[in-house]
Amino acid sequence: MYNMLNTGVGWLARVMAILGGIVLIGLIIMTCLSITGRALIPLGLGPVPGDFELVEAGVAFAIFAFLPWCQYNRGHARVDLFQPAYGRFGNRLIDLVADVMMFIAAYIIAWRLYLGMMDKYNYHETTFILQFEIWMAYAAGFLGASVFVIVAAFCILRSLRALLGRSSEANA
Repeated sequence: MYNMLNTGVGWLARVMAILGGIVLIGLIIMTCLSITGRALIPLGLGPVPGDFELVEAGVAFAIFAFLPWCQYNRGHARVDLFQPAYGRFGNRLIDLVADVMMFIAAYIIAWRLYLGMMDKYNYHETTFILQFEIWMAYAAGFLGASVFVIVAAFCILRSLRALLGRSSEANA
């Protein structure tokens, strides 16, 4: 059961990271086209309308899309200065505490994004140039933040299993 959960959560985190990467590649292409269009205004071309609005929304989504993959792979910044002093059990305990704290942070981020999304939805706030509703960008970020919460919860389980010696990590 745990192996299926590990595979599913890993797949979910990977898919979100791939989606974030695809969005960033699209933003890079759009930015290059916009800059080229600005440079070629004398020839009748121009920038992509609302390019900065698209970059804002896209980069926000990409950041939230990468967080689950980073958490799943234990890629967040950590200080290993005292790691040798605590031994195997102490380090696993620190991993568990860090995962619980990351889960709390992920939950608060997702919760606040949800409230912000609902606020933008209720007031029908739109962007200046493209006039797309801002809640849509919040919804994209909320999707990534929700997956982040799921992955962070799984990481607590993974660290708890390692602490109790019930996983392959316990032999490491």
